[in-house]
Amino acid sequence: MKTNPEFFPLTDLASRFVDQLVQCRRLKLGVLEASEHHVLIELPYNKALIGYPETGVIHGGVITTLMDTASGTAVVCSIFDKYKSLELSPTLDLRVDYMKPAEPNKSVYGFAECYKLSSSVAFTRAIAYQDSIDDPIAHAVGSFMRISPDMVGEPFRRALMGEES
Repeated sequence: MKTNPEFFPLTDLASRFVDQLVQCRRLKLGVLEASEHHVLIELPYNKALIGYPETGVIHGGVITTLMDTASGTAVVCSIFDKYKSLELSPTLDLRVDYMKPAEPNKSVYGFAECYKLSSSVAFTRAIAYQDSIDDPIAHAVGSFMRISPDMVGEPFRRALMGEES
């Protein structure tokens, strides 16, 4: 299905994609913006996500999930913008380097960009931060497999396109 991105904001597509993922709903991840090159997602602070009770710091696995989700969402948006189609793009590899713990009681933001699309793999880089992207909590690089648009099930396609069932 061809859709004109001028009339189909990528932020809406990104939000619907994230909302389809159960772990993202549980973490209350919210897409703040998306374009053909990047995605910005917010992870609200939640005491249920604390990994170290004595410090109140969010568990590192939650930060990894944020960066994997932001990266995968950036791939979906990049492919949709370039090819006007939806593809499944599971994570092949994600390397995360942690630089410091997140501060308690503050949201964490995941900024990711898809900087290269080959015929079979998409490449991403991402940063998790709180107050400034120039003071990262962690950064990541990833690769995502591109799977044919024919493999996207009709209910999933309709959900991402915002169509009624």
